Amino acid sequence: MSQAILAANRRAYFFVGLFLVLALLMALAGVAFGSSWVSFDRILGVIFGGGAKTERLIVLQLRLPRVVIAILAGGAMALAGYLLQKVTRNNLASPGVLGVIDGSALGVVIFLALLSDESNSLVTSIAWQPVAALLGALAAISAVFILSGRQASSAIRLLLFGIAIAAVAKAGVMILMLVGPIYRTTQAARWIAGAVNEINWGEIQVTALGLLPVLIVTLLVARKLPPTDLDEVSARSLGLNLPVFRVAIFALAALLTALAVAFVGGVGFIGLMAPHMARLIVGRPVIPGLIVSFLLGAIMLVGADFIVRVLFAPTEVPAGTVTAVIGTPYFLYLLMRKDRTNG
Repeated sequence: MSQAILAANRRAYFFVGLFLVLALLMALAGVAFGSSWVSFDRILGVIFGGGAKTERLIVLQLRLPRVVIAILAGGAMALAGYLLQKVTRNNLASPGVLGVIDGSALGVVIFLALLSDESNSLVTSIAWQPVAALLGALAAISAVFILSGRQASSAIRLLLFGIAIAAVAKAGVMILMLVGPIYRTTQAARWIAGAVNEINWGEIQVTALGLLPVLIVTLLVARKLPPTDLDEVSARSLGLNLPVFRVAIFALAALLTALAVAFVGGVGFIGLMAPHMARLIVGRPVIPGLIVSFLLGAIMLVGADFIVRVLFAPTEVPAGTVTAVIGTPYFLYLLMRKDRTNG
């Protein structure tokens, strides 16, 4: 048995290395391609302090920020989905399906509405926006699981209540957008669809500083994730209070989602697709599964932004449109497969 476990771990970490290389290549492509080509050697030259003024502007101000935030946000959403799918034993669970993304959006729009003056200027620091997203995410996921009650592990109940909470949150967002005033209203409208093109280094810094401790906690907590496959009695025999642990995981997933969408917006389906694919590729090992989920989420969002930049240039199309087009049929496939399995 130990040999089998060792072989599974070697296989899992092989895929960690593979997807790390793919993520780096995708990031380089995201910086290199656009209205003008910047070669890889010139990108590295700019990063290390060289390069012409035009190249520095393109790389450091226009392209690199959107690639970096796409990596952070896509990876964080994927991690949130991995935690939710593991703790609920439900591969349909994700921040988008459970209403967490829309809850975060409502929290952000309430923040912008309450703290915008008549000239659409924000009267407080934009650094508080992730806090508003977190409060909205926690409220949404709490509502879903409170309404689901004792049957919170049921795929259909989670799905139905998640859709209901998401619909309520979307309605609230639209009402607030219409009545205003909302700071940067046009950008906020694009933010709802999920876009990375309006990002600056200050927003990246806030996101990265918030994510760093959360990622560390996630890796520490991940060691306890395998027993969530057990029932409450079996888990308690291993020293794990399963209901309390699940609440902690839900809160952690909400925090990851809030930090991911605070500045990028409601990019859907990454939190569904990336962790599901990671578990298919890696199998049961949890730490490699988390890492591959993060890398897949980063690749998906960087790739989605790359696609819209190349296909629709010079028009800026939100990257969330690509993830929605791909993610919707994937979600329907999972839903129909689960229905056939249960039937």
